[in-house]
Amino acid sequence: MIEENKIELDSEPPKSEYSLLNILPTILMLAAMGFLFYFMMSQGGNKQAFQFGKNKARLYKNDGKSITFKDVAGLEEEKVELSEIVDFLKNPTKYNKLGARIPKGVLLVGQPGTGKTYISRATAGEAGVPFFTISGSDFVEMFVGVGASRVRDLFNEAKKNAPCIVFIDEIDAVGRRRGAGLGGGNDEREQTLNQLLVEMDGFDDNLGIIILAATNRPDVLDPALLRPGRFDRQVVIGMPDIKGREEIFRLYTKNKPLDDDVSPEILAKRTPGFSPADIENLINEAALLTARRNGTKIRMDEIEEATTKVMAGPQKKSRVISETERKLTAYHEAGHAIVMRAIPGSDPVHQITIIPRGMAGGFTMWLPEEDRFFETKGHMYNNIKHLLGGRVAEELKLDDISTGASNDLERATAIAREMITRYGFSEKLGLVSFSSNDEVFLGRDFSTRQNYSEEIASEVDREIRRVLDECHAETTRILKEHDDAFERVAQALLLVETLDGEQFERLFTGEATPESIQAEIESENKEIAEKNKKEAEESARIEAEEKLKMMEKLEKENSQNNLKAEDGVVIFDDEEGKK
Repeated sequence: MIEENKIELDSEPPKSEYSLLNILPTILMLAAMGFLFYFMMSQGGNKQAFQFGKNKARLYKNDGKSITFKDVAGLEEEKVELSEIVDFLKNPTKYNKLGARIPKGVLLVGQPGTGKTYISRATAGEAGVPFFTISGSDFVEMFVGVGASRVRDLFNEAKKNAPCIVFIDEIDAVGRRRGAGLGGGNDEREQTLNQLLVEMDGFDDNLGIIILAATNRPDVLDPALLRPGRFDRQVVIGMPDIKGREEIFRLYTKNKPLDDDVSPEILAKRTPGFSPADIENLINEAALLTARRNGTKIRMDEIEEATTKVMAGPQKKSRVISETERKLTAYHEAGHAIVMRAIPGSDPVHQITIIPRGMAGGFTMWLPEEDRFFETKGHMYNNIKHLLGGRVAEELKLDDISTGASNDLERATAIAREMITRYGFSEKLGLVSFSSNDEVFLGRDFSTRQNYSEEIASEVDREIRRVLDECHAETTRILKEHDDAFERVAQALLLVETLDGEQFERLFTGEATPESIQAEIESENKEIAEKNKKEAEESARIEAEEKLKMMEKLEKENSQNNLKAEDGVVIFDDEEGKK
């Protein structure tokens, strides 16, 4: 029937399954991938492709405002060492005629805050050459090969600006000993270190490029980095002595208004062990305390408070303390102070307080009369007695003992252990050092090694116990012998909460009583309050005069420029009369 056309067929074409809505997710996905690819290509800020391998060093050029050695207080010997590099960069011909080779690299070693970065900038400023600065962690990236590429790029930039100085801060982030830990020898950091070693002393000469690097962990650096030809010199930047601290105080107080009683010589004596960063922070805290009371000059009181604040934290006078705990703290701190005063050769007591600061419920501060670079056996014994003074005082004066001496016991035990295991101060064990300086993940072991037998370990424990017991017995005898002075100091602390060194000395010798000290402090506080009030009024008057002068100057300038000041608001009339 179909062949004879007896059946009629009729149909409509099927509707298409494809539409714009169906392909919209695909379009969005492609657009997102395109945007991501564009972002990765333009990464680096300068719209150029693949900027991962570019170094992140900042370039400082001599603009006449650079710091020089004149701006560095102390560090006289260190400046002499670095001045040779400065002289070479200025007069290379003098050294070339003699066939001398200037050190390619200088490693600055020192504790945090001693001025390693600062003296490096002063070296560049003194030489008047470009100064590249970069941190060791800036070389490390999540992508393989980026660190080595950044090292190559850094030295290429340095060659273009030679002669110059390249300063790598915290070089231990990239220069650690190879093969350390579980990472094996094929990690990204070691690839970066290998490239740095090649650039510093490879086949290509880097003439006129001096490498300065700073670290406070020279023991973890790779030996290949420290050999001659790479870092030829190690300059130790130590803590400043009393003369250096005095110069640092003069430097940081040069542009600050000081009261007449502030003396850099006295401040240098009262801050042993302070780094330049600590001193700068101390002066800044004193300035903030002065501004808090609306003062115009920084007094010695503010600097004293700032020193204590930096060492122990701010006062917590608002903390509610029971009378029982106040009594416990008073006897505890008085015990420390009496033992220090009674033992000949001990450092003088500077301050005693039962006001909480930081984590401490109170503290006793002593200041060395001179800088010490070595400890003696007798002085270490005395330090243990000082630390046990608080615990023994609680045993003698209270019915119970507290946890307040936990830190004292920990420090006393650490000193005794050092005496026995490290310094050979035990007659029974002899002149043998049992300490080990091997540290974790230094490339040799995963933990420290005990280089003595279990029998010796038992003897060490007994010797530590013997030292602590002897010091405990001697401390008990001292406090019983000076019981009257002990009681006077504790009662005075309960009355006034804080004693300075001079007040403590008079209480110890019996020249003063707790009541007389209380009367003196109340009188001094009234005088200080009156002085503060007068200074605040003077400060307000000076501020008002300065504001008035500024307004008069502004009105004078405004009258010349068609401006007028009304009620402190400046209104500008333009040519069309609009305001």
